[in-house]
Amino acid sequence: MTKVARLPGRAEHLWEWQEEAACRALGTDRFFHPAGERGEERAAREQEAKEVCALCPVRTECLSHALRVQEPYGVWGGLTEDERRELGARRKAG
Repeated sequence: MTKVARLPGRAEHLWEWQEEAACRALGTDRFFHPAGERGEERAAREQEAKEVCALCPVRTECLSHALRVQEPYGVWGGLTEDERRELGARRKAG
């Protein structure tokens, strides 16, 4: 018989919050920038994403996840990658 005691166990609790996310059925286009996007287009897309995040019931869990795993791209929990980097830097400095 295989010994499974050393295995980490179930991990659904790490991602179950995603099932309640406001963005779940919206696709990724407004949350992740296409190559070369800049300026007003990028700002408008990010604002649209943030508007979805503002109404999301799991915004806190989403942002916590993004900060914990250092998500390098996209809008997560209402913050862009640049905003998350700034927040991380302030936390380290403080």
